[in-house]
Amino acid sequence: MSVTAPSPVRVEAGKQARPWARFAVRRLGRLLVSLWVLVTASFAMIHLIPGDPVRGALGPTAPVALVEARRQALGLDDPILTQYLHYLRGLVTGDLGTSISSQLPVSDVIAQRLPATLQLAVLAFLAAVVVAIPLGVLMGVLTRRGHGRRTELAFTTTSIVVATVPDFLIGVALIYVFGIRLELLPVAGNETAAAYVLPVFSLAIGAAAILARIVRVEMVGVLEADFVRTARAKRLPARTVYLGHALPNAVTAALTLGGLLLSSMVAGTVLVENVFAWPGLGSTIVQSILTKDYPVVQAIVLVYGVGVLITNLVVDVALALLDPRSTIREV
Repeated sequence: MSVTAPSPVRVEAGKQARPWARFAVRRLGRLLVSLWVLVTASFAMIHLIPGDPVRGALGPTAPVALVEARRQALGLDDPILTQYLHYLRGLVTGDLGTSISSQLPVSDVIAQRLPATLQLAVLAFLAAVVVAIPLGVLMGVLTRRGHGRRTELAFTTTSIVVATVPDFLIGVALIYVFGIRLELLPVAGNETAAAYVLPVFSLAIGAAAILARIVRVEMVGVLEADFVRTARAKRLPARTVYLGHALPNAVTAALTLGGLLLSSMVAGTVLVENVFAWPGLGSTIVQSILTKDYPVVQAIVLVYGVGVLITNLVVDVALALLDPRSTIREV
């Protein structure tokens, strides 16, 4: 009885698929563990608050019967394990609880406010990328091989200073200059396209400064690589050398940082939204903290955390596609 040897093509395909399979298993495992930690932490948050959260939300003058009824409605009289299982079941079914102050389903509050926050964060990220990549490439070209020392010093110093200023302080400065002194742009709400300008740039300026520095450093290193020297030796146009050969190889580190910046922008909307009276999750969570509406706070913290985890996963997958050797083969 003869045995047919496996096809070399199938063997090679199997070898190539195994690293990707291990990569998928690792990332999925990390995501599930991180989600479990996040869900558990958000559940424990309401139980770690000193005192009675329901009494704190309703106020000291609320009747005892109302407080007890609200505690029973929230399930806070049940054993901790039972509450935890109910909380997990609610997350699976989309039931995030009920707001103590407004009596609205928390999922409805999230659905109303989340789009405004996502618009602000995504527009700010795109603005930062549009500014940072050309600026970083230009600075890399001007300062390669030790040239442009003064330009490099000015760029590095300015970017460091700008990156260290909190987003909400940048927002306050923009309001004073463009909203109060020059009266060019609105400083509150999101009813018009012009109202997006100041909050978007409040979030984007610091991120653009950080990202431009990384792009410059990576660009300087790539421009000294052998394949760029080969491209120059072939007398290719400068545009082809810089944009076709150098830039794609310089964006890997910038992409990693870009994902982290997008995550930080989503979290940074909390203060910026309050500065500009932006009707998003950031202003909602601050208002809910002040009114001690813990189910809403709990749900918004969970939404922010899931957003960060998903962003990091997308960045990992993008890096694996751009440079598989540095990602899918890690131990």
